[in-house]
Amino acid sequence: MQNLQSPLNYGLTEIEAQSRRKQGLGNDTGGGPSRSYWDIARANLFTLFNNILFILGVALVSLGRYSDALTSVGLGLLNALISTAQEIRAKRQLDRIALVNSPKVTVIREGQEKIIAPEALVKGDVVRVSAGDQIVVDGVMIGPGTLEMDESLLTGEPDLIRKQAGDPLFSGSFCVTGTGYFEAQKVGAESFANHLTATARQFQTTLTPLQQKVNLVVRVVMLVVGFMSIIILVEALLEGLPTVRLVQVAAVLSGQVPYGLFFMIVVAYALGASVIAKQGALMQQVNAIESLSNIDILCTDKTGTLTANRLLFNAVYPLNGANPDAVKTQLGDFGRSAGSHNLTSEAITAGTPGTQRPVVDEVPFASSRKWSALAFDQPERRGTYVLGAVEMLSPSLPPEAVEPDSPLAQQLQSWSEQGLRVLLFAHNSAVTHLHNGDGQPELPPLTPLALVSLSDELRPQAKETIAAFQQLGIELKVISGDNPQTVAALAKQAGFPPDVKLVSGPELAGMTPAEFDQAAAEAAIFGRISPEQKEQLVDALLHRNKRVAMMGDGVNDVLSLKKASLGIAMQSGSSAARNVADMILLNDSFAALRPAFHEGRRIIGGMSRALYLFLSRVATTTLLIIAITMVGLDFPFDPAQVALTGFTVGVPAFFLTLWARPQRLDWDFFPALVRFVLPVAIVTTLFGLGIYIIEYNTLTDVLTTVADIPTEWQQVYESYTGVTFGSEGYTNIVATVTAQGSLSIFISWTACFLILFLEPPHPFFVGWRPEVSPDKRPAWLALALFIWFWIIWTVPALGYFFGILEKPERVTFIILGVVVVWFFLMRTIWRANLFDRFLGLDKQE
Repeated sequence: MQNLQSPLNYGLTEIEAQSRRKQGLGNDTGGGPSRSYWDIARANLFTLFNNILFILGVALVSLGRYSDALTSVGLGLLNALISTAQEIRAKRQLDRIALVNSPKVTVIREGQEKIIAPEALVKGDVVRVSAGDQIVVDGVMIGPGTLEMDESLLTGEPDLIRKQAGDPLFSGSFCVTGTGYFEAQKVGAESFANHLTATARQFQTTLTPLQQKVNLVVRVVMLVVGFMSIIILVEALLEGLPTVRLVQVAAVLSGQVPYGLFFMIVVAYALGASVIAKQGALMQQVNAIESLSNIDILCTDKTGTLTANRLLFNAVYPLNGANPDAVKTQLGDFGRSAGSHNLTSEAITAGTPGTQRPVVDEVPFASSRKWSALAFDQPERRGTYVLGAVEMLSPSLPPEAVEPDSPLAQQLQSWSEQGLRVLLFAHNSAVTHLHNGDGQPELPPLTPLALVSLSDELRPQAKETIAAFQQLGIELKVISGDNPQTVAALAKQAGFPPDVKLVSGPELAGMTPAEFDQAAAEAAIFGRISPEQKEQLVDALLHRNKRVAMMGDGVNDVLSLKKASLGIAMQSGSSAARNVADMILLNDSFAALRPAFHEGRRIIGGMSRALYLFLSRVATTTLLIIAITMVGLDFPFDPAQVALTGFTVGVPAFFLTLWARPQRLDWDFFPALVRFVLPVAIVTTLFGLGIYIIEYNTLTDVLTTVADIPTEWQQVYESYTGVTFGSEGYTNIVATVTAQGSLSIFISWTACFLILFLEPPHPFFVGWRPEVSPDKRPAWLALALFIWFWIIWTVPALGYFFGILEKPERVTFIILGVVVVWFFLMRTIWRANLFDRFLGLDKQE
């Protein structure tokens, strides 16, 4: 080991620190916590789908089809720009979170302790570390003191590692107990912490269940579209279709892929994260919002989570004839002399008199042990003193002291039933060492001195929040290191039922794996639980196909937070807990969870509506393309008309997601899509095919038999098609364009009624959904879209832009009549479950 450049009590000077930084010995991370603006823009603009659209857009522009190019590329470009803007907002928020949650480091510079950012560390700095701190650079422990380190993030092993002078400390580990100092040796790129941080904070593309399902649907659509494209384009080439038409067909086919679904998911998550942040909860994983909607079980720690992070000294109950005042003084000496402090020692120090005394040996408190001990060797204070959980100290006590009818056991039960935290204070006057030959903690035989009671305080709104979770059908479990009876008493105060089942850690330790799993499922209160048992409980629940959220604030919660489907940490908790959590509760507000759960379920409910609309549109247009080409007619869509039908999906999907109500979605993804999408696609295709054929044949007859076509109509046809009136192919082209327009308006108007089926404002519209929607905004949206499409139909300039040419009024009313018939037929199919019965889906329920 290198000699220290400066003594422990002085550290480096500021001049030395600056000099070492200039030499490249600083703890520079070499990058920000999130992606750059260019990375975000590039990832959104140059996707596979957008690249195809850009190529087609350039081809259309080169052929003079500017409106087709705009409508083909415009929607993809708009999606990319909005998605980029949303992700930039998310980047800024995540950068702020990273700044707030970045661990601080206490160094000794020029003889003074100074709190600095990890980036300000240099090689050779003397760093102070205490319980709950994260080690951010590699180093070697120096000076007096003993630490117990949690290296589980590095090794996966949960056992605490004891560290003394000369032992290495690894970045990425956490101090669980003790206070000490170490010299920074590996900093910057050499430090494992910087590598770990860079890896953890890289933009992650882990797909959620919803994204995986959408991905599957999109890939299936891509296969279908690819197959169709090959057949249709080969046929077009064999028939000698003009280049401009080939490009238009390619643009339409590429537009069949519903890549807008990805955009909707990103927007929904970003909006949800923004809403939740205003409620006091920050999402470190934006797509973790989806996890909120799927949670079956919420596990929470007690201290610092269910209760406020405050303890008050209540009373002592002397045992074996001990003097109450003497016991309080001994207890006060114990609290003041400990090398590391926690809420318990602070409460005892505040409530008892005492003096800080020299300590010859110490075992700091650890969650796995649930006791701490000090050894004194002075005339006025000699021997070993231990403070901890009765259950954990029982093996070192006389057997008669813990019998069921003993004063200790009776007082323990009485205080525990009151919801008080109860500890045992014990003593051995002859022994002054606390470690065996291997350096492991070891207790001597103990004599009970007193029981010590401390009171917890429930967090504000904890009771209301628990009641809200129970109404949502979320199962609640409290997993704590405290006495099970104490935990149960507090849980009952918070709203748990009086007959709640409880299990202790020692009981779990004696169970078989099957018994353990059953206890994890049936019990709601778990006391005297070690960090490893917390992780095992969460794992057991996950193996039952439950989605589990875990709330915690301490280093002892890290393993369970990592294991859970959703990890939730308190802002005031340890940096270890915050760093591994998916979600952080600002101001430690327990109540912030309730709106967060509602928002998560609201988002997923809205996304289901978006899926129905997107896939209905894709299935309908795909079937129409197949059907119309099979009957020998020309391709039924232009890029501008596809943009119009896409408008019928994008706008409603966005607003339905925005307006969605919180709900639990217990539906199987693909059967639900089959029940909705296939009837819509098949019925709409049949009606659309009829409209297309009739319109095409009618206009063909008119153009070939009527000599006096109005001049203004001739000019419109020539302007849009680029073909001179009366020339070869003119009749077929004009008839096709006109039929395409009628088909597009029909599809757009039916899409308005789909909104009413998804969110029926009145029993008249009940078909797909069995109940009336309390929200009338979707109905007004459907009406607004219906009017907008009517305007496009009747205003020549707008219609021309979207490929809708002017027609006689009778055509308008005929199409409206067909839409009405379509509506009643769809309502009948869903009300009578005709499609389900035909496919046998009703027998599967």
